[in-house]
Amino acid sequence: MLTSVRKKQIHYSDTPFYGNCRDVEEFQKLNRVGEGTYGVVYRVRDTISGKVMALKKIRMERETDGMPISSLREISLLKRMRHPNIVNVSDVAVGPKLDSIFLVMEYCEQDLGTLLDRIPTPYTASEGLEYCHSHSVIHRDLKMSNLLLTSTGSLKIADFGLARTFSLPGKPMTPNVVTLWYRSPELLYGDANYTAAVDLWSAGCIMGELLQHRPLLPGTTEQSQLNLIVQLLGAPNNHIWPGFSDLPLGKVLMLPKQNKNTLKLVFPRISDQATQLLASLLTYNPRSRINVRQALQHPYFKEPPRAQDPAMLPTYPEIRNIISEKEK
Repeated sequence: MLTSVRKKQIHYSDTPFYGNCRDVEEFQKLNRVGEGTYGVVYRVRDTISGKVMALKKIRMERETDGMPISSLREISLLKRMRHPNIVNVSDVAVGPKLDSIFLVMEYCEQDLGTLLDRIPTPYTASEGLEYCHSHSVIHRDLKMSNLLLTSTGSLKIADFGLARTFSLPGKPMTPNVVTLWYRSPELLYGDANYTAAVDLWSAGCIMGELLQHRPLLPGTTEQSQLNLIVQLLGAPNNHIWPGFSDLPLGKVLMLPKQNKNTLKLVFPRISDQATQLLASLLTYNPRSRINVRQALQHPYFKEPPRAQDPAMLPTYPEIRNIISEKEK
């Protein structure tokens, strides 16, 4: 068979070559559980070990130069990171065709986005990100659907397709990252010299979503996203965020006339410590935004109700599987 790679003709045999990778036929497909920008995820059974796993098929439709760089980064990062709150990638599986490449991952029964949509009441107030940042990794797409929950109550960060390593001094990176609802102001303003602080803003959006049981800042465009941020926090200025008006889109995105912070009005029933933590995460100036280590030490996490043992958390049906069965 012939295929084109960088406009050169190459031959490959119909006999598949797996190298050190698993054969994807060793996994029995059970159902599809999710789909994102960079791949489709299936629930599968490993026919050798008998374990239920997750298999993420890497998108190759628009690739002409081999495997996407985002997937190479994801494999590289997840193979070297081991933490109980980060989804574990155990292997790579391949099929007989050049575009059949899969990540073999541990299976998590729920994602918080789907779960929050289906349960009738919000979670009560009860670390993976610190591990990422301490290992110089920015996730760049933290959101509810990328937070997975196992049947034993362990929360895991998933989908590292947009993740990047960073160094000091930092190098410019594309600001066109992070799903819009969770995107920080510096990214909206086109700043290419951002830091791991973008993940902390996303964490603040997630915290607000958990507290009010609906998305905190559900914008539809960059301008509408900024409008919602200003309605919640008041408009930024060069005093609280030095240099913000000099950012690339400082003259493009218009600021609504709103100078009041309305966090207390939006969340009237949460404690002062919860409000303070939320405000520390949702801080305009990324240099003043709380970092993950400081956040973990915040007094909010010491006030009642204390965090439950994961084994004591309520369990729910595997909602994604139910949805998948209905769609068949």
